[in-house]
Amino acid sequence: MEQKKQIFYQDAKIVYTTSGLGKVVVLLHGFLEDLTMWDEFVGKLSYNNMVISIDLPGFGASGMISNNHGMHIMADVVAAVIENEGVKKCTIVGHSMGGYVALAFANNFADKLRGLVLFHSQAAADDKNTKVNRDRTIKIVENNHAKFISSFIPSLFSDENAIKFSSKIMQIVDKSLLISNEGIIAALAGMRDRDDYLELLTQLEIPVLFIVGKKDSRIPLNKISKQIGLPKISESLIMDNVGHMGFIEANELTYNAVEGFLKRY
Repeated sequence: MEQKKQIFYQDAKIVYTTSGLGKVVVLLHGFLEDLTMWDEFVGKLSYNNMVISIDLPGFGASGMISNNHGMHIMADVVAAVIENEGVKKCTIVGHSMGGYVALAFANNFADKLRGLVLFHSQAAADDKNTKVNRDRTIKIVENNHAKFISSFIPSLFSDENAIKFSSKIMQIVDKSLLISNEGIIAALAGMRDRDDYLELLTQLEIPVLFIVGKKDSRIPLNKISKQIGLPKISESLIMDNVGHMGFIEANELTYNAVEGFLKRY
């Protein structure tokens, strides 16, 4: 049975859910998402695992900590949640921005990790052009965040799936419009300023699973392909006709990949 819980971190309310018993899996959502993105995964994973889903700061029902939510700040929040639950070791599954948070967690709390799933995510820091684009996006959000969200969400899907999942996209847009400007901007600033963790990938003693969409316009395959060989224990799922939202675009395939990874490790 899923339980909704909360802690306070630096006076900010952090909301999370727990479900099931067994080895611990922590699910971290991406940019413009919240913990409910994982609902279908939680329902199945919780049969054999204890699943923790977290609303990262500024998203869902969790409050603001800073005007710049660095990935290390969010990783500290994750550490506070699992400490509150008495968890010694876990596997973290991070979608997009959630993967950046998972890598920051791996850098600071490696002893608490059993495995890592980078779900449409990657370890390199933003290059100069991407940093400029983050700043440009911050300006756009400040001026008209509704227009930004309405154009950004569909771009996360492959062209084919943007049509196929048009009603789902509308639901995501409606939900994303509830996120405050402050939360969106703090996350953009945090992603812009995040550390590079390519060397960390080579040092990790834990298995890493990369889930990749060939039609992902945000985290392209040519960037990920150079990283897949870096960890000592590495697996990958590379999918045709899938963009950045594999948990929707290829739900069964991505779920089975995550479940299989958890069983093996």
